[in-house]
Amino acid sequence: MRANKYGAKKTQRDGIEFDSLMEAERYQHLKLLQRAGIITDLEPHPEFVLIEPFKKFGKKKRGHKYKADFMYRDESGQLIVEDVKGCIARDFPLRRTLFDSKYPDIVLKVVTKERGRWEEK
Repeated sequence: MRANKYGAKKTQRDGIEFDSLMEAERYQHLKLLQRAGIITDLEPHPEFVLIEPFKKFGKKKRGHKYKADFMYRDESGQLIVEDVKGCIARDFPLRRTLFDSKYPDIVLKVVTKERGRWEEK
């Protein structure tokens, strides 16, 4: 198995594999929020098409997907997509821009755990 470049270790919770311990902890936290009725429809690892497959000069080009960490609805019914990050990768701002342009009605949040608290970046 190839080591993660950021030192994250894959972890399982409820039979779901997460890329890091922090992501698995966030899942546990979101499950508590769902049980309390603060969020609904929690879904781990939703995928979104950012660029559809296309042809250029007769050659097929593959599309690109974005696999987020979580998706849920908040108390107001707003659809939220979360990405749990220890640090933001160099290509993430471009991915975020593509996501925001294709899915303008969905809020994309980046969360991290600092000093024992979940914070939005």
